[in-house]
Amino acid sequence: MSRYRPPRPRSSAYITAEGEKTLREELRQLWKVERPQVTAVVHEAAKNGDRSENGDYIYGKRRLREIDSRVRFLTKRLDDLTVVDRPPADRSKVFFGAWVTLEDEAGETMEYRIVGPDEFDLKARKLSMDSPLARAMLGKRLDDEVVLQAPDGVRQYYLVGIRYE
Repeated sequence: MSRYRPPRPRSSAYITAEGEKTLREELRQLWKVERPQVTAVVHEAAKNGDRSENGDYIYGKRRLREIDSRVRFLTKRLDDLTVVDRPPADRSKVFFGAWVTLEDEAGETMEYRIVGPDEFDLKARKLSMDSPLARAMLGKRLDDEVVLQAPDGVRQYYLVGIRYE
């Protein structure tokens, strides 16, 4: 069995200023704080002799590989991203960074912010611009109908609010 994995489809290269700040803080935390601590633990564990049965050494090396992998990813990704830090000229349409309020057929409302794929978090109501719902909303105006093809059928929403911060 092969370990080959096909490459992932490229995600959108946009991010909000807050999202970039969060990624840069994560990179700093990993590189300046966590990695030196784990390196010190591995160094001390290596002094103890037999490394094949030394848990601190084995798990420390594994954690170092995880940290280094994430640091490489973040460094590369931050170089590729475009920071969108100002609202569009036409604020009557849904674009990247918009807070969008939707109303379903039952009259229930929900609000999402359209953000980049690196910062989406549904608990914080941040929806990736690559998601089907966000794609259906992009370019729409107030009172437009948003139709989403979901696995359990077609869902319809109405765009009742657009705001930019």
